[in-house]
Amino acid sequence: MIRLKEILEKRGLTQVWLSDQIGVSVVSVNNWCQNKNDPSLKTLKKMAVVLGIKIADLIIEENIKQ
Repeated sequence: MIRLKEILEKRGLTQVWLSDQIGVSVVSVNNWCQNKNDPSLKTLKKMAVVLGIKIADLIIEENIKQ
């Protein structure tokens, strides 16, 4: 699961903006924001670059297996 909704809200960005930036549908971004499904690693990389953050910052820590 990812923290995408939280990150977008904190930055005042929209799902439409992100979908345009990374070349995916708004429906996909919405599904990720609602944690209905997870983006691919390739898409996570694109999001991290566009948002200027690390991939790890997008991931909810409780779901990382140690």
